Amino acid sequence: MQLTAAAQEGYKATTRPVTAWLIRAGVRPNTITTVGALVVIASSVAFGFGAVRLGAGLLLFSGILDTLDGDVARATGQTTRFGAFYDSTLDRVGDGATFIGVAAFLLTGPSIRFPVLGAVICMVAVLASLLVSYARARAEGLGLDCKVGLVQRAERIILIGVPTLFVGAGPGGLVLEAIVALLALGSVITVVQRFLYVYRITGRGAT
Repeated sequence: MQLTAAAQEGYKATTRPVTAWLIRAGVRPNTITTVGALVVIASSVAFGFGAVRLGAGLLLFSGILDTLDGDVARATGQTTRFGAFYDSTLDRVGDGATFIGVAAFLLTGPSIRFPVLGAVICMVAVLASLLVSYARARAEGLGLDCKVGLVQRAERIILIGVPTLFVGAGPGGLVLEAIVALLALGSVITVVQRFLYVYRITGRGAT
């Protein structure tokens, strides 16, 4: 489910003028990262209060900002270890906030078909998404490149944001619940894929 190289290049071509404008304006990468985190938190609040389409739009916008900070940093030579740490940390805040907002809506929204089940699935999705990121970070700490797997952050943002932007939560919240369930499953599979990948390239558990 990872974004194809063609899709990534098409996206980069679309955002390149925005990146150039941000550079001319002197906007720093960490500023973009901070704004992106605030936008995703606003998205989670919108989801929590039942403004699902607004939440989806803000989530997708935050995803765009999440790519622009890195583009600006690389283009201006402002890549730093703190910037990478700051960006990664706020990404985890964003992941958690999104699923918390969705869970709040599923528990309190009108006519939600399976409120408790939906909230539990959100909890699984939060844990699995954090494990996906942790597995990569821990592997990189061991000197391994571990970007394998079915679902990463970009896929999570797109799969939540695009469908709900057009159809909202669906009747009884079923569309949103199905999306979260799919992401939870995909994230669990990704954790397993990364575990097996690291196990394989490190000599099948040899120390």
